This record gives sequence, C-alpha cells and structure tokens, in this order.
Amino acid sequence: MILHNLSTDQAIADSIKPAYTFSRRLKGLMFTKQLDSGCGLHILPCQSVHTHFMRYPIDVVYVNQDLVVVDIDENLPPGKFGKRRRDARSVLELPTGTIATSDLQIGHQLSFEKE
Repeated sequence: MILHNLSTDQAIADSIKPAYTFSRRLKGLMFTKQLDSGCGLHILPCQSVHTHFMRYPIDVVYVNQDLVVVDIDENLPPGKFGKRRRDARSVLELPTGTIATSDLQIGHQLSFEKE
C-alpha cells in the first residue's frame, strides 16, 4: 500500500505492509535488521508499540479510525515502550526520519492507496 498525506498532497511511503492478524501484530518489526526508506508497517488495531528485540529506531504515527494523525513518536529507540494513545485506532511504524522529512504533523489526514 502507498501511504499518502492528504493534508499536504504528499506520498509518505510506497510500501506499507499490513499487520492485521494477531500473529502479524505480535511479530511486528521484531528481529528485523532494518526498515528501508519508503517502507513501513500498519498495525490495526493498535494503541501502543514497543521496540524490544529491534536493532534500530523507528518513527511511529498514531492515527484514529478516520486515519487522522493523533500523535507521533520520532526516533523511538530500540528497547523502549511508546505511550498508549487512547485516541489511536492504529499505528504506522516508519523508518526514522520519515516524520521530519515529510513534515507530518498531528491533525494531518492520511490515506492508503493500492500499489
């Protein structure tokens, strides 16, 4: 899937993988070596993440049921817990630096497009 920011009319990532089953949400990005630029993981349902068993930091975008950004964690390092966001319905895990380079902000409207 392609992640698009409707508020800025900008593509954020061109290869978002879904994590919609229990086992895929449980595994997430654990034990992966890196997250390439333009890639990411959409975890649904999800209100909080952790980076245990990961070797690299990530950017985390928390979105509500309408895919509006409700919070962000930039550069969440390995071995940490993100805060629980009650307003979040799902989470996007992206390569570190994605939030800054795409100027992604709370309140932005996101969408997914088929590849």
